[in-house]
Amino acid sequence: MILVNTDYITGKELEMLSIVKGSTIQSKHLGKDIAQSFKTLVGGELTSYNEMMNEARAIATKRMVAEAEALGADAIVNIRYASSAVMQGAAEIITYGTAVKFK
Repeated sequence: MILVNTDYITGKELEMLSIVKGSTIQSKHLGKDIAQSFKTLVGGELTSYNEMMNEARAIATKRMVAEAEALGADAIVNIRYASSAVMQGAAEIITYGTAVKFK
């Protein structure tokens, strides 16, 4: 499966199938959440949240790819990611794009 954030793949003629998406909501356990709250007082990278968001993007991407594979797609073009806070310490990640077949 080819994944790109452009609306084309060089050298390929594309047949558009459908929009596909994947999402997840992730959080860290209370202990990590409290530890990261203290970190905001002194500044610096919030590594636990960074790890959480990386994991969430990977899960959302995997779900999007599974949806595209079910359609028989060869690639997903024009991929985008979005995130939003659901509550303190929890975030939703959604990824979406257009599933395509090569002609």
